[in-house]
Amino acid sequence: MELTTSFDPEVLDLPFYDDGHRRLAETAGTWCDSNRVLWEEVRALDPDTAGRRLVRTLGDAGWLAALDPAAGVAEDLRSLCLRREALAYAEDLADFAYSIQALAATPLLRFGSEAQQRRHLPGMAAGTTIGAFAVSEPEAGSDVASVGLEAVRDAADGSYVLNGRKAWIANGTIADLFVVIARTGQGPGALGLTAFLVPAATPGLRAERIDAIAPRSFAHLAFEDCRVPADAVLGRPGRGFVVAVDLLERFRTTVGAAALGFARRAFDTALAHTRQREAYGQTLFDLQLVKASLADMEVQTGAAALLVARAAWETDRGSRRFARHSNMAKVHATETAQGVVDSAVQLLGAAGVVQGGVTERLYRQIRSLRIYEGTSEVLRMAIAGSLDMRRAARAAA
Repeated sequence: MELTTSFDPEVLDLPFYDDGHRRLAETAGTWCDSNRVLWEEVRALDPDTAGRRLVRTLGDAGWLAALDPAAGVAEDLRSLCLRREALAYAEDLADFAYSIQALAATPLLRFGSEAQQRRHLPGMAAGTTIGAFAVSEPEAGSDVASVGLEAVRDAADGSYVLNGRKAWIANGTIADLFVVIARTGQGPGALGLTAFLVPAATPGLRAERIDAIAPRSFAHLAFEDCRVPADAVLGRPGRGFVVAVDLLERFRTTVGAAALGFARRAFDTALAHTRQREAYGQTLFDLQLVKASLADMEVQTGAAALLVARAAWETDRGSRRFARHSNMAKVHATETAQGVVDSAVQLLGAAGVVQGGVTERLYRQIRSLRIYEGTSEVLRMAIAGSLDMRRAARAAA
């Protein structure tokens, strides 16, 4: 199979993937290549307009079909990772639009009632309903158990009244529906959280735009006596921590896949530049230090691809320890991508920092991936914490 995008055919040929995944990779890569004009157009738009257009385009093209069970299109985590890698290689805004839509829909897919799924998922799959996942707060980022947004139940009708704030919410300025983690008080810490479905038009909910180094839709959310009905609870009361952690543990692998797309795009750009750029009577590629830098980029990117593939495979096969692999894939892939992008900028020299250039965009875009869905530092602690469990499991075997 000959691909024109980020995918490494040798990685796709490994037993982690089947023929269906390989066909998806080819189809996704070809689609991304054919939409280069669209990518140029959305970069010139404001983040909200670009986000709405991309979600709708992805819906029209069938990229989001698996978000609606009624559509009969089932995709596993490996498929989601391949889609993110293809989009990230082609255009970061497209990956952002796809990933946040999938992030918001997945709790509904895994924990929503049939009525909730019928009400919301067809629109999310079509791209006509934009979703967002709201868990982070000014004082509660990676520590989900610290969520403080309060949801008080009204005994008269069973509704809940939400008061408090959420912070750094992706798609916050354009979302039609928020999955919100709030404290309902069934117990301390993680035991007292509940997930809610909150339409953006609900009275008492306000989005406050914030700007990031890579322009896109971001917002803080303010909840002021924001009342939602009893059937807005997603899953069961007191199970919000499970909803949030289940989602984050799965999607960390997909963040690694997006980082892989960024890294491969940076590497390809740097390789092409060094082969063409003449210096000291030869091309840059002929210089030994440049070759060493490119070799290091290739080694690290290849290792990241294997970790992402294994983590997605472990999740799809139902491994009870998939979260450990997801954490490792996310940490290594995002840290690697940061280094690869930085090396690409260095190899391009002044051309690498020109605003609007490929490496300049990647340099701004990659930084946030080391924070999303758990910072590298927090995930390293989780990986270290799993070592004793791993040793105990080996001893028991």
